[in-house]
Amino acid sequence: MKKLMSVLLVLAMAFALVACGSSNTPAATAAPAADTTATEAPAADNGNALLDADGNPFHIGIVTGSVSQSEDDRRGAEAFQAMYGEENVSLAIYPDNFTEELETTIQTIVNMSDDPEMKAIVVNQAVPGTTEAFRQIKERRPDIICVAGESHEDLPEIGSAADLTTNNDFVARGYLIIRTAHELGCDTFVHISFPRHMSYETMSRRVAIMKAACEEFGMKFVLETAPDPTTDVGIPGAQAYILEKVPEWVQMYGEKAAYFCTNDAHTEPLLKQLLEYGGYFIEADLPSPLMGYPGALGLDLTEEAGDFEKILAKVEAAINEKGGADRFGTWAYSYGYTVSAGLAEHVKNVIQGESELCDIDDIAKAYQVFSPKAEWNGSNYTNADTGVKLDNVFLIYQDTYIMGNPGHYMGATQVEVPEKYFTLK
Repeated sequence: MKKLMSVLLVLAMAFALVACGSSNTPAATAAPAADTTATEAPAADNGNALLDADGNPFHIGIVTGSVSQSEDDRRGAEAFQAMYGEENVSLAIYPDNFTEELETTIQTIVNMSDDPEMKAIVVNQAVPGTTEAFRQIKERRPDIICVAGESHEDLPEIGSAADLTTNNDFVARGYLIIRTAHELGCDTFVHISFPRHMSYETMSRRVAIMKAACEEFGMKFVLETAPDPTTDVGIPGAQAYILEKVPEWVQMYGEKAAYFCTNDAHTEPLLKQLLEYGGYFIEADLPSPLMGYPGALGLDLTEEAGDFEKILAKVEAAINEKGGADRFGTWAYSYGYTVSAGLAEHVKNVIQGESELCDIDDIAKAYQVFSPKAEWNGSNYTNADTGVKLDNVFLIYQDTYIMGNPGHYMGATQVEVPEKYFTLK
């Protein structure tokens, strides 16, 4: 059952560490004001060693995908490294074709533990191989805190190896994205994916929830298949397919159809064509003003880098200029960026003796550095087959912002999702 949250603490990440043998109640943030002001990240502490509670130096490692596959995740890791110095924070990138290069992915993560001063490793997104990598790390270095963001592996599986795991709330969002599309006047919802993603429990359950929600709101639900960018077609081939198909889809489903894709690489061409031919886009699979919008709009956001209030304002202005007002949405703060940097910030505080790994307020404090005005909601993951709630796996989501003149938040975090959706699969 969801717990509605409304206190100005950023990320309502109420997971408790399984090893701690305790559970916590989710926390939340207050709603961001429509006219948010820029918030600067803390000044860099380069040149100074990170010291633990006993005064010993330690390092943190962050592993993400490449800029081409998951730019926001990578930029968040870079921001954290810039804050605390390359001598204290190590970054690594797993292969773009991680499904075919499983051993390389595992080794990339495990190699972080070769550093004798490494005390925490964050993987975002936690692609296949992360669970095995964490198990190998724990065998050789049980002192290292292993944290997974946005797992591609089944949550009970990654939860058995990671100390903490966070995922976007595929349950609540499956319902809320459809509800938002309905509120905007959409009559059809088009879900775009491919077999590999549909084999994931999180995505297959979300499809079932989306389909059921469409039935509740009297909308047509459509499944479309597109090429997997990790296969031989690569990212260019997958994006070319989306560019070609969107005009056909708009003609087939009409301009009152909303679209959703499960892959980051598909997002940019989808946005580009929807702006040109019509249609709605509620939010990305992993929402952010940076997810697909800069490329689709031809924006240079160099000057706004890291300042999400300014980024959102510039993206929104470009959407309005192209006639997309009230048809395109996002989260005000990047999910991937916040997860990479926020999880690293939290484990830093834990190692320094300033926070408890299982304390929700301490987790929220770390995320607040990177999304200071976001409203979040969420709950612990519950296994739909067994009914077991995992204390160290937490599902979260941020309020949806629809860009327009003026733009507006949809109040998604204030909606109580019907209980029946939490057991659909």
